[in-house]
Amino acid sequence: MAETTFVYDASDKVLGRLASHVANQLLSTAKAGDGARVIIVNAEKAVVSGKKTEVFRDYKSKRELNHPRKGPFFPRMPDKILKRTVRGMLPYQKSRSGRIALRNLRVEIGTPSNLKGDLPDGHEWGDTSKFDRGLPNSFVRLEDISESLGADITRFGGEA
Repeated sequence: MAETTFVYDASDKVLGRLASHVANQLLSTAKAGDGARVIIVNAEKAVVSGKKTEVFRDYKSKRELNHPRKGPFFPRMPDKILKRTVRGMLPYQKSRSGRIALRNLRVEIGTPSNLKGDLPDGHEWGDTSKFDRGLPNSFVRLEDISESLGADITRFGGEA
């Protein structure tokens, strides 16, 4: 059985729309026992709709919600924020299929060298036609949110 890996480019995609589509795809394949994997590249270029000040305030309040050593912890890096967003749309604590679905997700900052140009065998581009719309009137890129939270993504392959 050949497993398929779907690759999504998060550049100029609205975070919530991308996350819900990926979560739905991961969950449906996990329940079917297919085991398809998903890789999201360019996580730092995803956008969050809303006014810049409000978005920064919301993410800052999530980050400072509880004790810094005891948690719950909210990530600063854009790849971890995107993965956490998908996790919030999966029943990963309630069902085995949710945990399997989360294990089959990989989020990358930038584009790995093996996914540039032609995709390797068993990989194909994911269909973004259902949620691909123009950029909202006011938005913030995930890379700007990460920098406001104190992350340095230039060390991990992101272009700042």
